[in-house]
Amino acid sequence: MSEGHVLVDAVEETCVLVGIITSAVTDEQAQEYLDELEFLAETAGATAVKRFTQKLPMANPRTFVGTGKLEEIKAYIQENGIELVIFDDELSPSQLRNIEKELECKILDRNILILDIFASRARTSHAKTQVELAQMQYMLPRLKRLWTHLERQKGGIGLRGPGESQIETDRRIIQTRIALLKEKLKEIDKQMSVQRSNRGQLVRVALVGYTNVGKSTLMNLLSKSEVFAENKLFATLDTTVRKVVIENLPFLLTDTVGFIRKLPHQLVESFKSTLDEVREADLLIHVVDISHPNFEDQLHIVNETLAELDNKDKPMILVFNKIDAYQYNPENEHGANMTLEELKKTWMNRLPATKCVFISATDKENVEELKETMYSEIKRIFAIRYPFNNFLY
Repeated sequence: MSEGHVLVDAVEETCVLVGIITSAVTDEQAQEYLDELEFLAETAGATAVKRFTQKLPMANPRTFVGTGKLEEIKAYIQENGIELVIFDDELSPSQLRNIEKELECKILDRNILILDIFASRARTSHAKTQVELAQMQYMLPRLKRLWTHLERQKGGIGLRGPGESQIETDRRIIQTRIALLKEKLKEIDKQMSVQRSNRGQLVRVALVGYTNVGKSTLMNLLSKSEVFAENKLFATLDTTVRKVVIENLPFLLTDTVGFIRKLPHQLVESFKSTLDEVREADLLIHVVDISHPNFEDQLHIVNETLAELDNKDKPMILVFNKIDAYQYNPENEHGANMTLEELKKTWMNRLPATKCVFISATDKENVEELKETMYSEIKRIFAIRYPFNNFLY
C-alpha cells in the first residue's frame, strides 16, 4: 500500500449504518454511537441514508448481527442501490468475509473507517508513516478478504519458494513493510524526542480533548497562528507546537490529535510519539465541547485515556468551550442559553481539575479569564522549577 492510500473512494457515496444494542448499552446510547459513526462517515465522504440496529446479548460471531437482520439489510441495499455498509464495531476477518459474501457489497467497520480518515488527513511524512503502519497492521490478518496485489518491495529469481501462493507473498510483503515502517518511526521518534529536549526550559502546555471540540481554534486564538481548523473529526493529526507569551511569561503550547470512543489500538500504538507530547507536558488544557449533547461521555472518555497515559495527577485546566451554543434545555425554544455566571454555579465548575473556565473560542468570549488562569498556573509551575528566578514573574 502506498503512503496516503485511501480505502474509501473520494467520490460521495451513500451508505447504511449497522449497530447492536447489548445489555451494557441502552437504546439512547446506541443511537448516540451511530450519530458519531454517521459523523465519521460524513468526514470520510459518505452519506448515511439508513440505520439498522438489533438487540443481542453479544455480537454474532459469524455475521455480527442475526441472519434475519442481515437479510433485512440485504433487501434494503439491493432495492436502493447502496454499495457500502458500515458497522459500528471492529469486525473479525471471518465476520468481514461472511458479511461481504452475504451482502455482496463493500463492508467497512469502525476501525477501517477511522484509519481511512487518518489516511486522508495525514500531511507530513511522520503522520503518513504512522497511518500506513496502522493500516498494514490492520490488513495483515485480513488478507483473505482484502485481496490486493501490492507493489513488491523486493523480488527476483530465488526469492520465492516453489508454489508460493499470492496471499503468502502479500503477507510476506506486508510483514516486511511493517518492519521497515517500525524502524522508520523509531528514527522519527528519536528525532522528535531530541526536539522536545531542545525546546529549552520553557513550561510545556498541551491541549487535549475529544475530537472536534475546538482545540485548533483555541490554539489559533492563543498563539495568533493559523493552525488548520474545521468542523470535521480529526481535522488535526500532526502535532503543532507554538511559542506563546501571556503578559511577560513565555511557554510552549501543543495542539494534539483528538481522542474518540473505541479508537483503534493500531492507531494508539502508531501515534505513540504524538501522545508523548501529552505525557511530557507540564500542564494540560482539557477542552470540552459543552454544546455537544453527550459532552459528559466525551469528558469521561478523555479522562480515561489520560489515566492510561499516566497523566492522572498532572495539573489540568478544564475548559468548557462553545458556551455560545450551549443549551441547558434544548426543548426550550425561548432563550435556553445560560449566562456565564449561571454556568459557574453548575456542577461542571465542581469537577476535579486544577481550574475550570467557560469560554467561546469562536466568539472570543471570556478568553481573558482563560489567559489569566493559564498565566497563574504556568507561573506557579515555573516558580517551583526555578525558585531563584521567580522574581522575574
